[in-house]
Amino acid sequence: MNIVLTGSVGHIGKPLAQMLIKKGHSVTIISSSTERQSEIEALGAKAAIGLFEDVEFLTAAFTGADIVYLMKPPIDFFDQNSDEEAFWVKIAKNYVQAVLKSGVTKIVELSSIGGHTATGVGMLGAHHLVEQVLGELPGNVSIKTMRPVGFYYNMMAFMPAIKNAGAIFQNYGGDEPEPWVSPLDIAETIAEEMEAPFNGRSVRYIASEDVSPNEVAVVLGAAIGKPDLKWVAITNEQFFGNLMKVGFSEQAAKGLTEMNVSRVNGVLYEDYYKHPLILGKVKLADFAKEFATIYHNKF
Repeated sequence: MNIVLTGSVGHIGKPLAQMLIKKGHSVTIISSSTERQSEIEALGAKAAIGLFEDVEFLTAAFTGADIVYLMKPPIDFFDQNSDEEAFWVKIAKNYVQAVLKSGVTKIVELSSIGGHTATGVGMLGAHHLVEQVLGELPGNVSIKTMRPVGFYYNMMAFMPAIKNAGAIFQNYGGDEPEPWVSPLDIAETIAEEMEAPFNGRSVRYIASEDVSPNEVAVVLGAAIGKPDLKWVAITNEQFFGNLMKVGFSEQAAKGLTEMNVSRVNGVLYEDYYKHPLILGKVKLADFAKEFATIYHNKF
């Protein structure tokens, strides 16, 4: 099949492209950076360099594709003028125009846990808005919505506090397990879905392992040689204040704080547990090795 991937060669895009190419598919990777072109072509994929804001570019890139994989460009949490919801909704509307003009009828969209609602999940509510925009496409366009849970590599953000204060500080914690996922498992699941039949609209959650905050501290601590590492739950106000001190925009700090609150009150996972789930292959212990390598190289 001819498959077009947005998202360049990041944590998910690169392994996804490698998997699809290995399976014999023709892959085009869209990137906004000319510097990525050689890396994309080295994978055996075709590079399409342009901007997500350019509908005509997207249309040309999508034309002739059997399947298009849609993901949203990352947001800079430190940009004081950024508006995540407005930016992503604009990109989603561009995707809709490009899909309609190109005639694509099969889409795999990368959404997120929390995508089931626009309220009560903090910054993740923006994913729901994007799902709604794409959902306005005509019925002949099949959409597979992928909702991965929290990424292991988001734990990289714990490193400065571990180094400087000897602990992990978040506005949630304890012994209640919650799901985490590896980008490799996300890529494998998406590749699997691309080769499965498309029929209407569907939602699939993706997770690798359920582990509690306290278990995370134990596993990461052991990996980096800090067996006494603790996960410390702080107040929402303290957490928000810490984010503001390191330069987060107010919108991003508020959104992340509220997202973590939804972990505790159950809103974040209320739809997740209604769906059947097969956990992926990559476990926290596997990620901890990567975490330790980066931690020791950085500090």
